[in-house]
Amino acid sequence: MNAPRIPTAIPRRATLLLACAAFAPLAVLQGSAHAQAARGAPAQRTAEAAPTWQREAVPFYDTVHALQGIYAHHAAPQAQAWERSAQALSEATAALCQASPGGNAQAALQQARAAWRSTAGQWEALSAVAIGPVIARRTQRAIDFAPTRPALIEKAIQAQPQGAAAMERVGTPAKGLPALEWLLWTRPMQPSTPACGYAHEVALDIAREAAAVAAEFARAAQTDWGAEEQQDASTQAMSEFVNQWVGGMERLRWAHMEKPLRAAQGSKAPEYPRSASQSTLAAWAATWQGLRSVTVQSASAAAPAPGTALVPLATYLRGKGQNLLADKLQHAVQKVDASMAQVQRAGVRGKAAIQQAARDLAALKFLAESEVAPALQVSIGFSDADGD
Repeated sequence: MNAPRIPTAIPRRATLLLACAAFAPLAVLQGSAHAQAARGAPAQRTAEAAPTWQREAVPFYDTVHALQGIYAHHAAPQAQAWERSAQALSEATAALCQASPGGNAQAALQQARAAWRSTAGQWEALSAVAIGPVIARRTQRAIDFAPTRPALIEKAIQAQPQGAAAMERVGTPAKGLPALEWLLWTRPMQPSTPACGYAHEVALDIAREAAAVAAEFARAAQTDWGAEEQQDASTQAMSEFVNQWVGGMERLRWAHMEKPLRAAQGSKAPEYPRSASQSTLAAWAATWQGLRSVTVQSASAAAPAPGTALVPLATYLRGKGQNLLADKLQHAVQKVDASMAQVQRAGVRGKAAIQQAARDLAALKFLAESEVAPALQVSIGFSDADGD
């Protein structure tokens, strides 16, 4: 399946290199690795304490290797995990609707809530960098429109839509994860009620979308990005990935954190996403982990062999000899790690911690736009995630 294309100012260039250039001579790479260690580590640090990339040669990666890692080893498995959790959510809501009001209804409600949290968390991780089918199908709007509209939910409950075709006629503000959150927490539905029947249809709708996205990612994972006819598609796919990576940072910083904080007035609490389910902190953490996983890898992890695993962007840069830039990217990520950890400790009322995390995310985004994207020969375009 060809990856969806987005406008880009990148000049057309082949993404494949001659096989003989896929790896630099081993002696040269080893010398480079030793030089990196000498430059980047304090004198008292032993070779064993240095990051793996300073002790072992990092392979050269091209666009094909990057896309193989992104689609086959990262997005496709995440989409499959989301599909499984969404299926479990539909089953949990069905069990709730069939529960005895005076019997196991409360336990069934708690199980449905736990299934919702799991599904939302898997979705946050997958959509942190929204690429491929998520963009092509407009999945974010379809199942995660915010804010939800209670009046439209009530109207849909009265209409009692059943099946995929009927749910297509329901407006996005009345369905998806936010609507189901409202039905599970804000106004918890009771078994054997129209509200519960509608909640089950919403859960089934989410499960259908998750299955469709997972199937399309599975097909995309089989794409031969190195084929001559895929050259334009691979360039566009890499551009889309980098743009959506930057957009994901801005969405977390602005839409999910800073904008609600700024909008709150007086003693009014900010209306953060996932507030009803008290899952805001978990959502932020899952989104950041989704962004982080494609940016850096553990210092103790060896650089993956080309085409065998996800190649985080810092590792991708090191494979191209861009160690100084990779170091800057690693440092910026570590700053966000620290500030996001402080947010988790301070909670949603920790205004200063949230503001600091937003500043660190903004700094990471600036580095990504001003240095990382140009190094990857990608032009950054305007995104819906951009704040104002």
